[in-house]
Amino acid sequence: MSGDTDLGYSEVEEELRANVRALLADRAPAQATLARTETEQTTDLALWRALAGELGVTGLPVPEELGGAGASWREVAVVLEELGRAVAPVPYFGSCVLATAALLTIGERKILPQLASGEAIGTLAVPFAKPPAGAFPTDVRVSGGLLSGTVRHVADALAADVLLVPAVAEDGTPELYAVTGAYVEPMVSLDMTRQLAVVTLEEVEGVLLASGSNAAAAVGAALEWGAALLASEQLGVAEWALTTTVAYAKERHQFGRPIGSFQAVKHRLADLWVLVTQLRAVARAGAGAVTRGVDVPLCSALAQAFASGAAVTAAEEAVQLHGGIGFTWEHPAHLYLKRAKSASLALGTADRHRARIAELVDLEV
Repeated sequence: MSGDTDLGYSEVEEELRANVRALLADRAPAQATLARTETEQTTDLALWRALAGELGVTGLPVPEELGGAGASWREVAVVLEELGRAVAPVPYFGSCVLATAALLTIGERKILPQLASGEAIGTLAVPFAKPPAGAFPTDVRVSGGLLSGTVRHVADALAADVLLVPAVAEDGTPELYAVTGAYVEPMVSLDMTRQLAVVTLEEVEGVLLASGSNAAAAVGAALEWGAALLASEQLGVAEWALTTTVAYAKERHQFGRPIGSFQAVKHRLADLWVLVTQLRAVARAGAGAVTRGVDVPLCSALAQAFASGAAVTAAEEAVQLHGGIGFTWEHPAHLYLKRAKSASLALGTADRHRARIAELVDLEV
């Protein structure tokens, strides 16, 4: 397979991966991430600035004339893999995927360059569990030109400088606003490396970005593209689980032998390798579909229908095969399990996506 349908990685993508992985190993080691979960500032803004300033990965899919790199969503997917592999506590998904996708869809040219440079952080103010292809969000209403409402479970809102808020006008028209004056309050979140928040607006002013079908298309694209690309982050989680567990199975001895030499452990690791390989193919297909703009609804639904369960299974295997150490707070395995669990609910559950696949291929259920 070659060209745009290639599920492999180009030399440029592999070089990008190496650079991101090296930066994360230096600036976001596991113990530092664990320590950060004990603090109030769960987002690593210094790491964010390094990703933006030193590597320039915050504007990969944004055209060069808007301050971006003029690359594609395939490169974004590679960055997401590495961020998932490190469970890096940065708002990359909210700003560089959800918000950027919405702004690119409507051709916005003022906020987008700021997000591309990393100067500003944005996110889409919708519940993180909201699936694509659903109804337009109605949590926020517009009255007298002012926005009021409460949106719960918003990802990356705590670090955001600008919120992209879907709202319903007085006549029922869907609209999309840029808002900087919302009250954002942290929530207790399962994933401590991606804390969710409650966004409250009480007669807040906003800048109208899109209205009617354009607003609906922007929100829909952000959620659909986001679901496809989230699989790459889940792939990173699963790859960490596989490589770390294989390494541990070679080092950990029981009854005078490495535990990896026992047949039962070998079989579980072999099954895990197959699962991760399948997940890689699904994630790459999703990223490729978004890049090409072909079969996006189907590939997006397929990505989450498979990736959600696969990442959770991989993280669970890592915890179990690490034995007692895997259940301790001091080991990072629980961070990966929590990321996998929370991501399995993000942008629609696997069941919702399987139902969407059936709908798209006219399969009776």
